[in-house]
Amino acid sequence: MTHMPTTFDRPTIARPLPPLSAPVPAPIPVHDAADLTAGGPVAHIRLDSQTYTLRITRQGKLILTK
Repeated sequence: MTHMPTTFDRPTIARPLPPLSAPVPAPIPVHDAADLTAGGPVAHIRLDSQTYTLRITRQGKLILTK
């Protein structure tokens, strides 16, 4: 009877651990849409030279347009 290899018979490949001094990513900022629109339904958001319009719909959803 021959031995059938299993996953337990295969050698594992060692992976290096990340350095202990690896930078911790900054948390993603959270902004309240009502704060951005100052309590209204619309805000303008500028990115470089482009201005975008953020709208809050009556159903409470967000629409961002150029």
